[in-house]
Amino acid sequence: MSELEIKGLQVQVSTDDGPKDILRGVDLVVKSGETHALMGPNGSGKSTLAYAIAGHPKYNITGGTVTLDGQDVLAMSVDERARTGLFLAMQYPVEVPGVSVSNFLRTSATAIRGEAPNLRTWIKEMKEAMAALQIDPAFAERSVNEGFSGGERKRTEILQLEILKPKIAILDETDSGLDVDALRVVSEGINRVRETGETGVLLITHFTRILNYVKPDFVHVFFEGRIVREGGPELAAEIEANGYAEYVAV
Repeated sequence: MSELEIKGLQVQVSTDDGPKDILRGVDLVVKSGETHALMGPNGSGKSTLAYAIAGHPKYNITGGTVTLDGQDVLAMSVDERARTGLFLAMQYPVEVPGVSVSNFLRTSATAIRGEAPNLRTWIKEMKEAMAALQIDPAFAERSVNEGFSGGERKRTEILQLEILKPKIAILDETDSGLDVDALRVVSEGINRVRETGETGVLLITHFTRILNYVKPDFVHVFFEGRIVREGGPELAAEIEANGYAEYVAV
């Protein structure tokens, strides 16, 4: 069983007016097989948490620790974090011109698995994963996210998740911009990964609609750079009914 442990994490960003504190002491543990929903209003610092864990250079860690299975994540380079088992599905997936989806994924799988997948096996694995996510097979030879719609980009992110099988997956507003059908397909992909019991999921979202498909074990309310309330799935239902006002009036 793997475990991502965040203790007292503090993060700053540089602004024209000087350093600004974004995260103000975050404590969170995510284990294999668990699904945690991190919810909160715009600007509360949810995405900052995701990108700080992944190693984005924009974010300056000023305090606290992040470990994965006891290893110091903050001491690792971005690619080392990925090879160790961290995965980030971005809110706005970027284009990678000139690199096909198939080559990108095979290179990533080789780095994580320690050897290149057998080509025949790899083609079968890709076709099955793409079919499950209702992705046109032709997309395998297209450049990563180049000319993709928002929904196509999000499906491709989940394709990466299913192929790479990380220890911990951080999904930053994966539901953003999805129509009803795409949300269902993407959610089914997330659930297939969850059902293996080998991946812990930190699902960052504003809304509860994805939680109708991906049932969380734990729900955390995030506000002004820290967790202000924790509970089970019932907390998400309360937020849906009453909004965030009760939890952010602190």
